[in-house]
Amino acid sequence: MSVTKAEIEAALARIQLPDGRSLIAHDLIRALSVEEGVVRFVIEAPSPEVARQMGPIRDAAEKLVRDLPGVVSAAVALTAHGPAAKPAAPSLKIGGHPKPQEGPTKPSGVKRIIAIGSGKGGVGKSTVSSNLAVALARAGRKVGLLDADIYGPSQPRMMGVNKRPASPDGKRIIPLHAHGVTLMSIGFMVEEGKAVVWRGPMLMGALQQMMGQVEWGELDVLLVDLPPGTGDVQLTLCTKTELTGAIVVSTPQDVALIDARKAINMFGTLKTPVLGLIENMSLFVCPTCGSEHQIFGHGGVAREAEALGVPLLGTLPIDLETRLAGDSGTPVAAGEGAMADAYARLAQGLIKGGMA
Repeated sequence: MSVTKAEIEAALARIQLPDGRSLIAHDLIRALSVEEGVVRFVIEAPSPEVARQMGPIRDAAEKLVRDLPGVVSAAVALTAHGPAAKPAAPSLKIGGHPKPQEGPTKPSGVKRIIAIGSGKGGVGKSTVSSNLAVALARAGRKVGLLDADIYGPSQPRMMGVNKRPASPDGKRIIPLHAHGVTLMSIGFMVEEGKAVVWRGPMLMGALQQMMGQVEWGELDVLLVDLPPGTGDVQLTLCTKTELTGAIVVSTPQDVALIDARKAINMFGTLKTPVLGLIENMSLFVCPTCGSEHQIFGHGGVAREAEALGVPLLGTLPIDLETRLAGDSGTPVAAGEGAMADAYARLAQGLIKGGMA
C-alpha cells in the first residue's frame, strides 16, 4: 500500500526546529509529491543564512520519510526564500571633465562660502580650517567643511572620520558629520595612502561634483580648505562658485609672506574679496618656563594686512596640543584651553563681522 501525503506530513510534524516548533508548524514544506512510493519535497528556509544551518534537519527528514511503510525512495531538497537580492550600490565616480555651467553657482541652502587658502604649504591652513569650522559650530552656526586639497586631503584624519559617503542614486552624495560639522573630502573616496594622479580637468570635475552633488543641507557657512598655491582648484572655485570671499593663512616669515602675497593677488585677479588674513605659528610659548619664542618671526602678517587694507582676523601660536589633537582626529577647538579659546575668538570675530 502506497504512502499518502497526510502520512508524510504527520511524520514531518515530528521533526522539531531549535525553537520547538516543527517543519509543518513553520510551513516550510513545498512541492510535496508521491508517485508509486517515490516521495519528493522541498524544505524552504526563510533565508539563506538559516538554510546553511538546516542541512542536518534535511537529512533527518529524508531518513524519516524513507523509513515510512510504503515509501520506495525519498528525495528532499533544501532551498531558501527571502527578499530579493539588493542591487549593487550605485557606482559614484569622482573626477572627470567638468560639466558646462552658465555662471557661478552656490549649493542650495548654503548662505555663505568662504575659501581658506595659502600661498604655500606647511603654514597650517588645513589645521586652521578644521578648528575654525569646529569653533563656528560650537558658536551655534551650521557649518560645512569641504576639503578641496585633492592631492593632499588631510581633513579625514584631522576630523577623525574615515568612511565612504553614501550615494543613493550614483549622483547625490550624502556628506559625513563630525564635531558638529558637515564634511566632504576626496580623502573619503580614495584609499588612505593612495595617490590621486589627475590632470587639471579631473581636479576641476571633482571639485564641481563635491560642491554641487553633495547634499549640504541648510548651512550658515561652508568653509573650503584649498590646496596651497594658485592652481586649477583655486581657479575653478573662484570662477564657478559664488564665493563670499577668501581668508589667507600665513606664517610671519618672509618666505611664507612672499607666497601669501601671490595668493592674495590671485584672489584679487579673480574678483574674490579677501576677507582677512590669519597669522599662524606666530610664536611658541615654552610649556616649561613660559618664555615666548618667535620661531618664524612675529608681526609680518599684521604688517601685510595693514599694507593691503584688509583685516588681521587673528594670530595663533605654534602649539603641541594643536598638533596632537589634529593627529588624533579631535580638533583642539572641540575641547577646552587656551587654543580652543583662541579659535572661539576667531569664530566670534567672523560672526560679528557678518562673515559667518
